Amino acid sequence: MLIFPPTVTHTFLSTVIKCKAAVAWEVDKPLSIEEVEVAPPKAHEVRVKIVATGICGTDDHVLKGSIPNIDYPFIPGHEGAGIVESIGEGVTCVKPGDKVIPLCLPQCGECSFCLNPDTNCCLKTHLHESQNLMPDKTSRFTCKGKAIHHFLWISTFSEYTVMPDSAIARIDDDAPLDKVCLFGCGFSTGYGAAINTAKVKPGSTCAIFGLGGVGLSVVVGCKSAGASRIIGIDINKDKFTKARELGATECINPQDFKKPIQEVLLEMTGHGVDYSFEVVGHTDTMVAALVSCHMGSGTCVLVGTPPLGSQLSFDPLLLFTGRTWKGCLIGGWKTKDSIPKLVSGYMEKKFNPDVLITHTLPFDKINEGFELLQSGKSIHTVLVF
Repeated sequence: MLIFPPTVTHTFLSTVIKCKAAVAWEVDKPLSIEEVEVAPPKAHEVRVKIVATGICGTDDHVLKGSIPNIDYPFIPGHEGAGIVESIGEGVTCVKPGDKVIPLCLPQCGECSFCLNPDTNCCLKTHLHESQNLMPDKTSRFTCKGKAIHHFLWISTFSEYTVMPDSAIARIDDDAPLDKVCLFGCGFSTGYGAAINTAKVKPGSTCAIFGLGGVGLSVVVGCKSAGASRIIGIDINKDKFTKARELGATECINPQDFKKPIQEVLLEMTGHGVDYSFEVVGHTDTMVAALVSCHMGSGTCVLVGTPPLGSQLSFDPLLLFTGRTWKGCLIGGWKTKDSIPKLVSGYMEKKFNPDVLITHTLPFDKINEGFELLQSGKSIHTVLVF
């Protein structure tokens, strides 16, 4: 009689990890580098070792109190890339050792929005349901004996972080994490605004208000879509060289004109641009972007994050004639499905967002990175652990 050995079940027990993280203790104060404790993942959660994380304009907005429903203290950051350290029960989309990008916009795949092909706005987004705590309403972060809140579930300004499995995407094993972290938000948002939201047509004319990292990614998207005229607009002329390098055909500074920039654009184009993109987050430039697009068929896309409590005032006749005004969330991508494909496209050299990275700093210099952003001296800063 054959005797088989008993079945052996291997159980991997995750433990609390101590690591460094940037904690926001108060509104509009510098981040504090702290030692935090990161609890192991629970069911349908993933713990990730962040290797690199970008500083996005939205991070600056949230630290200044311009993003709604944020609870302090918390660990910001939403543009990271890393390696799966451990997984909780029921996780099937990734395994330890996988390279991943945390998703600041989840894709649960189950809600009515995820099942709708016409939207990428999963109902688990922070704009619908707070992501200051994990889905079970507890935190995985502790610092100085105090529970620390999450940010958009992913908190990439921590060397280790935990997120639900609906907020993570596995990417190519060979992807350079200090480059592809931009796909977590900045590049994907701008590029997708042109490709997905506006659906820019070949031969068209486009205007991009704001030439930061996201605005320049819009330029890349417009060029990729075949636009023949791409007009970059910014009050910082230092951005113009990079904009032209990426595909802008003209760059203008509103401060060089005595008339409103929308009038300048109307004169430059005759009847307005086919597509305009507001990537600043100011209500006055939002209206200017709308006015500057073609009165009968123009599309204006809002990409920039407006200040908390902002209200728009505009003449509704601007829409009555046929203009379209659209919002854009993470470039219109269904993130879990699309971000890995975008990274694969990058690996195949279909586009090169590397040129958007002007500074790479050690994580401890995170506040210096924010100073570079606020002074307009950087386009995109990447922090590495």
